[in-house]
Amino acid sequence: MRVVVQRVSHASCTIDGQVTGSIQQGFLILVGFAPDDTQTIVDKIIHKIINLRVFEDENGKMNLSMQTIGGAILSISQFTLYANCKKGNRPSFVKAAKPDLAIPLYDYFNQAMQAQGIHVETGVFGANMKIDLCNDGPVTIVLDSEEICK
Repeated sequence: MRVVVQRVSHASCTIDGQVTGSIQQGFLILVGFAPDDTQTIVDKIIHKIINLRVFEDENGKMNLSMQTIGGAILSISQFTLYANCKKGNRPSFVKAAKPDLAIPLYDYFNQAMQAQGIHVETGVFGANMKIDLCNDGPVTIVLDSEEICK
């Protein structure tokens, strides 16, 4: 599982001119799954995301978590996080999970964060999405289950 977490002041997802998800302060999360990912791995990544202390406290230090500040998440499925560009110029996506595995994991990912009391908005799996965001900082963190969970 690979996740790109961007601290944002606002973010939205639009598909065919319709907004499917919109948040104010919080995280825009791009999430991709590998064939060997499980709900246990998803749970570990969620724990890391909701406890990341990357929001500034009263002293200007990144010391507060998203839960502490009452932030929200815009979650976007992103199989291209598993692009392999080692050979040639056309990326290979063979290391990305197929939709029959990725869709249930993506749904679980979003529902499990909501169960933690996080407000979650989403895009639509597999759709051509237009993402608008204001990266705050900028702060961008890449989480990979190969490094975190193994």
